[in-house]
Amino acid sequence: MKTHLKPLLLALGLTFGLAACGGQNSGSGSQNAAPASKPAAQSTELAEKQEIVINNGAEPESLDPHKVGGVPESNILRQMFVGLTTTDNDGNTIAGIAEKWETADNKVWKFTLRDAKWSNGDPITADDFVYSFRRLTDPATASPYSTYLADVKVVNAQDIVDGKAKPDTLGVKAIDPKTLEITLSEPVPYLPDTLIHSAVKPVNKKAIEQHGDKWTLPENFVGNGAYKLKSWTVNDKIVMERNPNYYDDANTKINQVTFLPIGSAVTDMSRFKAGEIDVTYNDIPTEQFASLKTEMGEQMKVSPYLCTYYFEYNHKKAPFDNANVRKALSLTFDRDLFASKIVGRGETPAYMFTPPAAQGMKEFVPEWKTWDMAKRIEEAKKLLNEAGYNESNPLKFELLYNTSENHKKNAVAATALWKEKLGFVEATLNNQEWKTYLDTRRTQKHQMSRGGWCADFNEASTFLNTFKSDSSSNYGKYQSAKFDDLMKQTLSASVTPEQRADLYQQAEAELDKDAATIFAYHYISARLVKPYVQGYSDKDPMDNFQVKYWAVLKH
Repeated sequence: MKTHLKPLLLALGLTFGLAACGGQNSGSGSQNAAPASKPAAQSTELAEKQEIVINNGAEPESLDPHKVGGVPESNILRQMFVGLTTTDNDGNTIAGIAEKWETADNKVWKFTLRDAKWSNGDPITADDFVYSFRRLTDPATASPYSTYLADVKVVNAQDIVDGKAKPDTLGVKAIDPKTLEITLSEPVPYLPDTLIHSAVKPVNKKAIEQHGDKWTLPENFVGNGAYKLKSWTVNDKIVMERNPNYYDDANTKINQVTFLPIGSAVTDMSRFKAGEIDVTYNDIPTEQFASLKTEMGEQMKVSPYLCTYYFEYNHKKAPFDNANVRKALSLTFDRDLFASKIVGRGETPAYMFTPPAAQGMKEFVPEWKTWDMAKRIEEAKKLLNEAGYNESNPLKFELLYNTSENHKKNAVAATALWKEKLGFVEATLNNQEWKTYLDTRRTQKHQMSRGGWCADFNEASTFLNTFKSDSSSNYGKYQSAKFDDLMKQTLSASVTPEQRADLYQQAEAELDKDAATIFAYHYISARLVKPYVQGYSDKDPMDNFQVKYWAVLKH
């Protein structure tokens, strides 16, 4: 069956990517506009005013590293906290608070801390990391990343999360103020790479004990990164200023950073053009992408991005507790068409969860990928009929998404395409603001939700671990003993990197067999950056930008 994409999308009032199939682009500017003139050579002299404004796409859920799990929050926290390790401007793992580390067996690791201070002037010690790691895993904290240390096999981490052991039994120990020992139950050769994440950055015990949940207010805030919190006006802006106690402050140029929570990509673009924003959020409107690329020239920054967009099933709630239903919708979701014509910015179709470019991954290709759409539809209708759904009893469900023009268009298009292919599918859409949306998914109050997962570190396990039965990031509550066993085998002491890649491939095959969720496409990073922002890098596949590496040129 041929999908008549253009009439369908025009009927919906959508024009994403239609220029690629003959339609008219609805974004600002013209599809046939003349190329932008080459900008004048940029001065290399620094501006007197070193301040920058960045749109972050959403109001953060919290500024407590142990209370969050989203990209908008990480973008902010990365500026104000440094973990044992961090990244350079191109995303490579480098020394952070730990100036060096060593291990003889990839199980017992010793990290030597540099001389560094908190923003209040107190020294940072190994005990700060012991406190922070215990707090992360403590069930009382209720961190969405509570299983992060369990995933890298820190001794007793999972038992602590499960309430079977006390936080003080966690496999972390302060040998002395400058030496931290981390003990794992299995060898994890990439442990230093995992320690760049927001969840494992240290928090200040004194500030938390003195102020409780209010420790993240500007007047109480204590961090250890290049910037500290100056002001926070909810749903308006977060302003940071340089932290003079940061260990590398001498190499920091920008004095003030303002993050805005603008959810509208169109507003983001408009304010960028008006000179009110220097760096946009990574969410350029699909229908404006081609015209903006022509109009904005080198201000458009496009690069690969280790992220996957998906439509998440809630395995605990009908109708997606039925594998036949899940498989039917997965079969008839045309990933190639969706990536090229609906998203249309260079994203690639996802037939597996992990982006193939992730380190340690071997590509998985499902057998049904070779089927034409007619065969997929035939099999899908058979599966739905077996599950009791047909013209007289249509499949009905709700699709949740968070506020964003692009997410709305993706949701509308996906449900419309299912309706066209299968006929008896009736989906309704539920739009929620970021914090409410996160809570709905975490408490499994949804049936289906749009989702996106971006690498916490550059290794395949950062994706696949989220589908383990006991993962705190497993919002769809997929459960498979076979999948869990495959992931456990990846950290066997005897496994080679090649064997680990094979196990990851088998784990992807298991997700496909169970139709664990619908993987839609692998992202690209696309944002607008003013030409006077010196140092912005498009080489980091995790988009872990740090303003400390940037400067504002005279303009």
